[in-house]
Amino acid sequence: MRVIIHPDYQSTSEWVANHIASRIRSHGNGSRHFVLGLPTGSSPVGTYKELVRLHREEGLSFKNVVTFNMDEYVGLARTHPESYWTFMHRELFDHIDIPKEQVNILDGNAADLEAECDRYETKIREVGGIDLFLGGVGIDGHIAFNEPGSSLTSRTRIKTLTTDTRIANARFFDHDMERVPQRALTVGVGTVMDAREVVVIVNGHKKARALAAIVQGSVNHLWTASALQLHKRAIIACDEAACEELTVGVYRYFKDIETP
Repeated sequence: MRVIIHPDYQSTSEWVANHIASRIRSHGNGSRHFVLGLPTGSSPVGTYKELVRLHREEGLSFKNVVTFNMDEYVGLARTHPESYWTFMHRELFDHIDIPKEQVNILDGNAADLEAECDRYETKIREVGGIDLFLGGVGIDGHIAFNEPGSSLTSRTRIKTLTTDTRIANARFFDHDMERVPQRALTVGVGTVMDAREVVVIVNGHKKARALAAIVQGSVNHLWTASALQLHKRAIIACDEAACEELTVGVYRYFKDIETP
């Protein structure tokens, strides 16, 4: 696991966007698409803004990119302003040149939710797997909606959201817990771990405890993102604020060997 520490959220976002852009460009326009896994939430917003800028100002093209989003709420209409379908189009897809048919987002209103999850896993395999999975981390160390206690070999499935997660997401629903969905469809930890590369953004003081558990704690299902310790190409891109609970030795080690 690489841990790359940046001064602030903006510089973290710019680094991640440029890393993704480099991967897309180096992949080229061959017969196989570059397959990119994407998250929602507040963590990737800065990265998406920078990717849009790179597209508009530096010619970064997404025509040979296929995307798979991590998750979607169950029972929330796609047109709802807080659905992840709407979020992704508002923050990224409406501003780049990716063909609509190459965008994949779980359908939280499918008639058969289990079949929808199976379909998603099958489609990921059919396109050759995910080249780079971008992610964020919750304050309890979860990745996607793999809440504490989730199996580290889990696949795409229906997941009941914890009260802590719903409280954290209530800010998007006018702080009304009654409006926050109780379930979501989410890729599993195993789905993320199958990607050839994983890049996770961890930013802010609120994520400091999670970062410490993920980087210097044990691999365990109570901090599901800790599974990234076992991935051969995992990168944690974080800001200084998120490093407050790292030990001095761990902090200095990564500052010494990793240059943003």
